[in-house]
Amino acid sequence: MQERQPGRGRLAGILGMLAITASAVLGVRSLPTHAASEYATVTDARLTDATKDDGWLMYRRTWDSQGYSPIDQITAANVSGLKPVFTYDTGLKQGHEAPPIVNGRFMYVTTPLDHLIALDAVTGKVLWKYVHVIPPVALKTICCDVVNRGVALYGDNVYMETLDNHVIAFDAQTGKIVWNKALKPPGVGYAMTAAPLAIEGGKIITGIAGGEYGGRGFIAALDAKTGDLLWKFQTVPAPDQPGGNTWKPGMYKTGGGSTWLTGTYDAETKTLFWGVGNPGPWLADLRPGSNLYTDSVVALDPENGKLKWYYQYTPHDTWDYDSTSEQILADIPYNGSTVKALIHADRNGNVYALDRATGKFLWAKPFVKATSVVGFKDGQAVTDPKARPHLGTSIFTCPSFLGGTNWYPPSYNPDTHMLYLPSNEWCMTMKGVGTDYKAGLPYLGESFKVVPQPGTDGFGVFQAIDMSNGKRVWSYDTKFPCNGPALATAGGVVFTGTLDQKFLAFNDKTGKILWSYKTSSGIVGVPITYKVDGKQYVAVFAGYGGATPLWAPATKTDDIPTGGRLYVFALPGSN
Repeated sequence: MQERQPGRGRLAGILGMLAITASAVLGVRSLPTHAASEYATVTDARLTDATKDDGWLMYRRTWDSQGYSPIDQITAANVSGLKPVFTYDTGLKQGHEAPPIVNGRFMYVTTPLDHLIALDAVTGKVLWKYVHVIPPVALKTICCDVVNRGVALYGDNVYMETLDNHVIAFDAQTGKIVWNKALKPPGVGYAMTAAPLAIEGGKIITGIAGGEYGGRGFIAALDAKTGDLLWKFQTVPAPDQPGGNTWKPGMYKTGGGSTWLTGTYDAETKTLFWGVGNPGPWLADLRPGSNLYTDSVVALDPENGKLKWYYQYTPHDTWDYDSTSEQILADIPYNGSTVKALIHADRNGNVYALDRATGKFLWAKPFVKATSVVGFKDGQAVTDPKARPHLGTSIFTCPSFLGGTNWYPPSYNPDTHMLYLPSNEWCMTMKGVGTDYKAGLPYLGESFKVVPQPGTDGFGVFQAIDMSNGKRVWSYDTKFPCNGPALATAGGVVFTGTLDQKFLAFNDKTGKILWSYKTSSGIVGVPITYKVDGKQYVAVFAGYGGATPLWAPATKTDDIPTGGRLYVFALPGSN
């Protein structure tokens, strides 16, 4: 098989197919119906204490992004009794990656192509539905499927990002649009697919996708009531800004640095933590310097967006090793004491622990075979010069550009101190081919081919890592890539989904499979749990799609059924 370079032909075919799908729903919007119960306002206090809430109020449940729930009605002893309570079919065939967001009996789910549906969280009854009108031009510069990863809640509103770069606020009970703000024009290299983050003080924090098209990344804060822009932090600095001297003059304008995913917030120190993606173009020879703040975590002041500190996971990246996946806040054992840490599993194949107050490097260890980043010196990554592609030359390295892990979030259990991490053992060949920037066209400069890691029988590994020492405690191998996000609970259970249509429950300490349910499609959705009237529920979207089927044909996932279906489970008779 030849190496792949995403050029006009391949992207035109993909986007043409998506445009046909989108055009079928343009202009469709159903009218709202009455709600099942009174909506409970989402206040600063509720967000601050979200760990105690019965609902799932934000993307990873709490500001610390642990993806952990203290609800413990479902346990390792009884999880085998889980049964479906209701399902909801979306009628769409692309990747369904979003978690349901739950407040009382109100559940909000988003789908590919920016549909937003409000459901009764107990019965599955549709309360209202909104289908965003996506201009066809927006589909020309969308990378990695037309996904949406969920909503934010604040006050009495629901907030959603769109593929044509809008943030929209809806009345949570009726679906009526409260405000609609555009942050970038469509079709020029930007898209928005993440779930926004609502923080105290009425700020909605959001970011941007599109680094593969040279779009200059940013993080922005909007006023929750009005949608007014409060501040914007550019992830690629201009020459007169701190870090601007790490770019060749003029290249910052097309430097990439997309944020892609939802960030993290520390209410104690009033700090936002946001991961930043790859620089543009991919081929590092074309952009001398360390290229801040790409492939980094940035710590920002939420009042004004000013930088407090940063840490760069992969300096002068040439492998597309985005660092946008979760920046998890946790208190972990370290050198005989407990440290307030930031935990991050990076696409470069290493899991990191940083001091979250200062960004100081504590430790990092590989969780899959990693041959581009080969070690650390004085807290900085050391890369292998032989693993760097150049114009006309090809290299082989691990992991592939899709990463040792990718967007699919891990979870962290503060009781076991384990990180439950979906990961992949795949490698790649990569060759420098050169490129010139043209607005709206891919800006890579490299061709690539994803292959299985030599000596492995499959691609995926769902693993538990002891965050006191970085060692793997247990693992579960999958034939297909491990793209299923994780959910940890106080009941001693960890949930994840697989591409071969299994929703699984593991014993969190041993990795023993406790329960399995066959779903209609491969699972890339983020699982959640919540409680209503004393009863615990678990929910997840099945609906295979995303980047893997587009860019990694060697994984042979073409036969996996597609189509979105939401599953909600509970124990029979539990209260």
